[in-house]
Amino acid sequence: MGSAFFWGAVSGIAVLLGAVISMIVDIPKKILGFIMAFGVGILIGAATFELLQDALEKSHFINTVIGFIAGALTFTILEALISHHGGKHRKRSNQHELNQEDLPEQQQKQSDGDGNSGLGIFIGTVMDAIPESMMLGMSLIGGKGVSMLLLIAIFISNIPEGLSSTTGMLKSGQSKMKIITLFGVVTLVAALSALFGYVFLDHASLGIISMLSSFAAGGIITMIGSTMMPEAYEDGGGLVGLMTAFGVITSVLLDQLG
Repeated sequence: MGSAFFWGAVSGIAVLLGAVISMIVDIPKKILGFIMAFGVGILIGAATFELLQDALEKSHFINTVIGFIAGALTFTILEALISHHGGKHRKRSNQHELNQEDLPEQQQKQSDGDGNSGLGIFIGTVMDAIPESMMLGMSLIGGKGVSMLLLIAIFISNIPEGLSSTTGMLKSGQSKMKIITLFGVVTLVAALSALFGYVFLDHASLGIISMLSSFAAGGIITMIGSTMMPEAYEDGGGLVGLMTAFGVITSVLLDQLG
């Protein structure tokens, strides 16, 4: 139980680490795009080899398909809701300017300095963290060690999220202390989600675990396509495709070593 909480916190603290780095070091956007693209590749590999493959092995194919589609639809719906509260560009370092472009002219002045974008980023980041961390906790069920592929994938992808989000939140007028507090809460949520995945799903049937694994995979893949990949390309340019490929093959190597 303690291990699930610990590894969940480790995965979640990467967002906080990215936030702190962003406050100390001015990282070029191109480098940030490369890091995010590499994280995209590893997450794609983890969702495929760790979550979908595991789901297929544990239950019938149709359960995997249903779970995957349900996860994709759920994330899409939640993403639409969050977009209306300032979280649309949460993974983008220039999210404040982008949010302004989405508003009518008479509303742009009203949005300056308010907390909508910060709250939206926070809610969106929590939404991203929960399914990932739950799967991390589930990987410990049965006395097995934590899934290093999933842990590394989540950790690497969370760092650029913290970097980009913090840069954007600072530009929108959020204080450093508020940002640290928000991402500290994200770390706690990730730890509790991993603990939930371990404790409450320990005696779940293979069919339920299969559907939850594929559900998380659907949500993660949808999140990658709607938020991470656009940001990576915007910041890194054409080479992000190569970095994504490096991330995928790295996930393959980690899966084989595990």
